[in-house]
Amino acid sequence: MLIDTHCHLSCEYYDNIDEVIRENRESGVSKIIISGCDKKGIEEAILYSKKYDDVFVTIGYHPEEVDRVSDEDIWELKSLIENNKKIVGIGEIGLDYYYEKDKRNEQISLFEKQLQLAEELGMPVVIHSREAVKDTIDTLKKYKVKGVIHCFSGSLETAEIYIKMGYKLGIGGVVTFKNSKLGEVLEKVGLDNLVLETDSPYLAPVPFRGKQNSSKYLKYIAKEVANRCCVDVDLVIEKTGQNAIDTFDLK
Repeated sequence: MLIDTHCHLSCEYYDNIDEVIRENRESGVSKIIISGCDKKGIEEAILYSKKYDDVFVTIGYHPEEVDRVSDEDIWELKSLIENNKKIVGIGEIGLDYYYEKDKRNEQISLFEKQLQLAEELGMPVVIHSREAVKDTIDTLKKYKVKGVIHCFSGSLETAEIYIKMGYKLGIGGVVTFKNSKLGEVLEKVGLDNLVLETDSPYLAPVPFRGKQNSSKYLKYIAKEVANRCCVDVDLVIEKTGQNAIDTFDLK
């Protein structure tokens, strides 16, 4: 089952959402999980999950939202999750030191509040980590949660740490890039530890690099993973699909 575990489906990026969903289905994508990671995105993602049977949602506040999120907003997440079975995780949440280096403590505080909520509700998390590997790992170790490391592109050593902690690695279009060393990591960690994602509309895989991404291109990522792991693409689709179902308890 071909499942896109992380995308940003929004009218901000796509002119016709019905057409996007149709194209996804025609390309063999069985389910998608939209990441709602700010207030507007959360609201829109939930609307699509109600409209389309094959659309699921994770909700949570991206670290770039750190100045716009209150404790009341965190508790609102809890209410939304408890009243909507199509919300299957909390994310994307985490740390991003690329732009906001002076907000590290504030980001960690927001991250911990959402990890605490995930632990309380028994929900998987989707983790964003950019130039913050050590702080991300140190923070995650404080909580009994599991989930997916979104857009993983790190070293084998880092991959093994996350896997030992119970996380799957989210593999997207970066694996198809010529200068990516991610394929070398995949050869070592194996399919049991992977899920597929597009992060659309960003990070389109080759041969669409630089263009608007879409879940319909997920098969190109699956083919490259198969090539790197020296297995049949159908096995990649089967294994990563089941990993996604198990991680997010997809029905």
